[in-house]
Amino acid sequence: MAATIPSSPATARKQFGSDIRRRREERDFTAADVATHLGCSISKVTRIETGQRSTNPDDYDALMELFDVPEDERSHLEALAKRGRKRTSMWWDAYADVLSSRYAEFIRYEHEAAAVFDYQVVYIPSLLQTEDYARAVTGVGFAALGPDQIDSLVEVRMRRQRRIHHEDDPLQFSGVITQAALEFHVGGPAVQVAQLRRLREVMALPNVDLRVIPFSKGEEGTQTGAFSMFTNEDQEGPEAAFAEAVTGSVFVDDALGLRRLVRLSNYLTDAALSVTESLELIEQTERKLASE
Repeated sequence: MAATIPSSPATARKQFGSDIRRRREERDFTAADVATHLGCSISKVTRIETGQRSTNPDDYDALMELFDVPEDERSHLEALAKRGRKRTSMWWDAYADVLSSRYAEFIRYEHEAAAVFDYQVVYIPSLLQTEDYARAVTGVGFAALGPDQIDSLVEVRMRRQRRIHHEDDPLQFSGVITQAALEFHVGGPAVQVAQLRRLREVMALPNVDLRVIPFSKGEEGTQTGAFSMFTNEDQEGPEAAFAEAVTGSVFVDDALGLRRLVRLSNYLTDAALSVTESLELIEQTERKLASE
């Protein structure tokens, strides 16, 4: 009799991951060995084995090849993998009419992450924006959308920020911005002043670390475009990242790409002012703008 496939996607992922871990251990492979074969991060392999992440068709085929799984055992594992890809309803599904598939994927990684690193060149990080600032940015970035659609996108951004303020399990936020993000009058002077005030307030949270690269650092703070990296609990490095490009965000989860972004994030953090110095610069900019 064929083994029953659980109706729950989470249970199916756990069963599939447990089977994969058993096969890996039987062959004395490490998670790093599997990650090299899949061309991904070690944390991704760990999350597959613990059922926290589903496997896409390419990953499934690569795992079957690596472990030389007999054909008569593959049908059950394939069924588990397919069931594991089915998603339960999440809060952002209600905004499917305005969210691109890539943005929805970004939100999912952010939702599951324990920590995020965000680098922004000209804007304040979205998780730290006021509603008026977010509306100004969204209105420009999505000029083809109507007022109702812009309202929905702003609601999504505000909903995402709840992770920062969650009492039991707050998202650990580390960010680097350039001084240009403080100086641009997004939404007008009054909106920008309120945004800078919000930054000072949120920087008082123990789970927020925001630093500013001053103009004096020149090319050290403007050598790349914006990007975000997501790290899960009990993982040493990020599982995935999204980097902005002219044609939209680029998804990164291969080991080499993630290592490069980690090095870049360290370089940018070193180029930035300390948290205390960054706060002083924010206060100075706010006072200057408020007096104009």
